Amino acid sequence: MSERGSLRVRLDLLLREVAKFGLIGGLGLLVNMAVFNLVRHTTDIPVVRASLLATVVAIVFNYVGFRYFTYRDRDKSGRTRELTLFLLFSLVGLVIENGVLYTATYGFGWDSPLESNFFKFSGIAVATLFRFWSYRTWVFRALPVGATPAVAAEAILEQRRHRPTEPAGRR
Repeated sequence: MSERGSLRVRLDLLLREVAKFGLIGGLGLLVNMAVFNLVRHTTDIPVVRASLLATVVAIVFNYVGFRYFTYRDRDKSGRTRELTLFLLFSLVGLVIENGVLYTATYGFGWDSPLESNFFKFSGIAVATLFRFWSYRTWVFRALPVGATPAVAAEAILEQRRHRPTEPAGRR
């Protein structure tokens, strides 16, 4: 395959991945905003706590969607590692998302329903960029084309065996 054809295939795969990520993310956004507004308007829970609760519900929803739809073809051999990393990066996203809302609410006093929804949505947007990068890079790692997890692991081990060692001063 030519270099241009290879680039085209990789770009098509990335666009498909972004579309699937966007679909699950969009549904997760709806879950997040619906739970946030439901809790906010039916309870006396403060705005940021309501947002934290909504974010946790959306994280669970998103994991199921990402694992079984967006990244169903990715390596499934290390589920404990995958779930641990997913939760770690989701926690960072939760801090980003709710940090924006917290700053708007308690830093600037912008806590009307419209303002809260705007800053909740803004926080989700910023956190989504981080989550997309971290999930595809660290959590749902791609297998080499055509490889099963066992073949991929053997290939990595074989590369390490044949890699020349670097002198100590060059590390």
